[in-house]
Amino acid sequence: MKNTEKDFYPVAMTIAGSDSGGGAGVQADLRTFSAYGVYGCSAITAITAQNPHAVDRIDEIPPEGVAQQVRTVMSKIDISCIKTGMMLNEGIINAVSAELSDKKLLLIVDPVMVSTSGSRLLEEDAVEAMKAKLLPLATWITPNIPEAEILAKMSIKNREDAIKAVTVISEKWQCSTIIKGGHFDLQGDVAADIVRHNNNNYELSSPRMTETKAAHGTGCTLSAALAAGFALGVQWKKVLRMAKGFVYGSLNESVEIGADVEAMYPPQESYQGKTLLSRID
Repeated sequence: MKNTEKDFYPVAMTIAGSDSGGGAGVQADLRTFSAYGVYGCSAITAITAQNPHAVDRIDEIPPEGVAQQVRTVMSKIDISCIKTGMMLNEGIINAVSAELSDKKLLLIVDPVMVSTSGSRLLEEDAVEAMKAKLLPLATWITPNIPEAEILAKMSIKNREDAIKAVTVISEKWQCSTIIKGGHFDLQGDVAADIVRHNNNNYELSSPRMTETKAAHGTGCTLSAALAAGFALGVQWKKVLRMAKGFVYGSLNESVEIGADVEAMYPPQESYQGKTLLSRID
């Protein structure tokens, strides 16, 4: 519960997996929080051995260990917003959901299921647990196209399908939803996400980065930027445009960290002006 007697420094928390390569997961989330000027806390669900091209190993943190991280942090720190990422299995989902079920906090659920390199980050038998336990607690859900297909139980081949799916997901879990559109219309010059909020549909767009090799971590970065924006108390439309611009800027100002390896990195300038949030009738 928020403290009403004192205004604390804005704090966001990520509950997600550790990416040893630094491109996604907790590392990307904390980097994003810091770039926004938000204090970041974390609860780690799994340790991965990975780089931008491959996930070589995943080690689970015991569910009670994850729950204790959440419990200990929240016992003393005034959290403004929480985002979840890689949950890995049913036990962790159940433990996290139990810790958050009575908390009146804005929760962003990024339903991470498969990595950019194709490795499964959520066990198949845990999908139903996520639907039953974690998603009902969400304020915002941020699936990509493959994840949205699983949640909406439909194929998404184009923009019209995404509009139908975003409505299904939002109505089913009574929350706002962003379907990240990076997996379709790859030949276009606009990267567009489909948003549903307060029973209205919107398109959130920015220029598409066609030359970058730094796509690893875009989903984590977007959801973390949303969490940071909400932690700052920014109005929701601006939060979305800031987050979309932050992802675009992080791609545009990517850094080379190895031979033929690029990584997203917080931009030095604001790219909010490159984004557009428009109502879909």
